[in-house]
This record gives sequence, C-alpha cells and structure tokens, in this order.
Amino acid sequence: MKGLKYITTGILFGIIMAKSEAISWYRIQEMFRFQSFHMYGIIGTAVTLGTIAVYLIKKFRIRDTQDNLIVFHDKDRTWFRYIIGGTIFGLGWALTGACPGPMFVNVGYGYGAMLLIIFGSLLGTYFYGVVKDKIPH
Repeated sequence: MKGLKYITTGILFGIIMAKSEAISWYRIQEMFRFQSFHMYGIIGTAVTLGTIAVYLIKKFRIRDTQDNLIVFHDKDRTWFRYIIGGTIFGLGWALTGACPGPMFVNVGYGYGAMLLIIFGSLLGTYFYGVVKDKIPH
C-alpha cells in the first residue's frame, strides 16, 4: 500500500499533538494570555526543526517521491498581506482553540464540534480561492 507511510506519519503526528497537549484549548488559551511558555516551546521547536530540515534539503539537494528536486521559491517581500493573513489566522485560532493540525486530531479524539470548525476553514479557503484574483496582493 503506497499511502501507508502517509497514514503512519499522520497517526504519529496525532499522537505527538495529543501527548504534548498541543490540541488542548486550555494550553492555547494560556498561550494567547501569555500565562505559559508551553505552546511557545512547542512552536519554537517546530520552527527550529523546520529551519534545519529546509537547510538540509537545500544543502543535499533532496528529491521528492517522484524524483523531482525540491525547490523553495522566495516569497514576495510585501508584508501587508502577511500581517492581514496572520491576523485572520490568529483570530480564528484564538476563537476556535485550534489551528489546522489539531482540528483533525480533536475530531479523532471525539470532539465532534470540530467538524463544524473544519467545515468553516474549508469554506474560508474556498472563498479565498474564488476572490483571490479580485483582491490586492
């Protein structure tokens, strides 16, 4: 089964998210109130590991599963859209208590209300796809 490694990775990701309490609404609330370092430590670790991974991918010219060279493109230097997008993302995260990864983990944990949040996220993403050519970037 070709997709088994992806399913295994997803299950492992879910277990790590649950065991680290990154899916906990209370931990996320503590973070946004600057009451605890827990979530900042998790996010900082993820950023550090991601930076190291990107460096290694570039240095060793690693290829993807179809043997294509993995290439990173420079981002546009305009910062306004990143401020707006980050604000919308942060507000959604603060209001729902979950960012995209933990939303799915919470569904697996049995929190059915997260299905509504996932639906809203997908609807928002679809809406952006519809209007992205009509808004300034």
